[in-house]
Amino acid sequence: MNNFWKNKRILVTGYEGFLGSNLTKWLLNNKARIIGIDIDVRRDKTILTENDYDKITVIKGNISDFDFLKEIISKYKIEIIFHLAAEAIVERALKDPLKTFSSNIEGTWNILEACRQYGKVGTIIIASSDKAYGSHKKLPYKEDAPLIGNHPYDVSKSCADLIAYAYYHTYNLPVAVTRCGNIYGPGDFNFSRIIPDAIRCLITGETLLIRSDGRFTRDYVYVDDIVNGYVMLAEKMKKKKLQGEVFNFSDENPLAVIKLLEIISALTKQKLNYRVLNKAKYEIKDQFLDSSKARRLLGWKPKYTLKEGFKETIEWYKRYFS
Repeated sequence: MNNFWKNKRILVTGYEGFLGSNLTKWLLNNKARIIGIDIDVRRDKTILTENDYDKITVIKGNISDFDFLKEIISKYKIEIIFHLAAEAIVERALKDPLKTFSSNIEGTWNILEACRQYGKVGTIIIASSDKAYGSHKKLPYKEDAPLIGNHPYDVSKSCADLIAYAYYHTYNLPVAVTRCGNIYGPGDFNFSRIIPDAIRCLITGETLLIRSDGRFTRDYVYVDDIVNGYVMLAEKMKKKKLQGEVFNFSDENPLAVIKLLEIISALTKQKLNYRVLNKAKYEIKDQFLDSSKARRLLGWKPKYTLKEGFKETIEWYKRYFS
């Protein structure tokens, strides 16, 4: 157990989501006191068990409500915030840009302004995305690359990052931003994402539909490694004076979609049937990150190889679907 976290009062927005539930589980195991905000309270007993929920102060609410956030931060005397709540699905962002901007941009400035007014939160970590960079010819992305998102989801992340930057430089707010590659692992029920949907189709025998032409490249990183990155950043932020910094987290091993599916098929020794639709709209073709800054300043690096992470993930979904 890590004593740094014992009895720390931590707010996790989006605590029931894929990354949120995995991070919350880790924090509970290290004796943190969790105040969890989500727009829905599912208690689905997948990553978080009934015993875990009994230890969480569960609050249903919307991060677009400033007064609500201000009251929660003050009432529970929050020390650390992991702001993970967001509209995270690109297709939904395309269909409903106003909801996306409200959640991803307004939700972020609400968190930051509530912290500014409260004045006692010591660490704020904002979850961003590699899509905040937009489309660049020079790859991999480094943290100082321009933020030039072109479409609703990408722009929402570019804007949220710049707002966090403004709150640090103007008000000295202790905030840092994380930008991750494609996160995968247990507990991801957004089956519009390629990895959980591919595994689901292998288990059920369905045909996987690939929106792109199958040649889009991304880097993929196991959720436990991302949790570890968030934890290390929070622990070292004050001591190493990392306020105002941005960190990429990636395994730095970009793969085309078809190659990714070949690896999953080989691990399961099953043939995955798929159909290439080539209908992806407004998606960046090639995206991958440079994580050398996280290695240098945090001592972070992925512990899981791609095959190790896929094996853990596949076994988890097999148990879930059974």
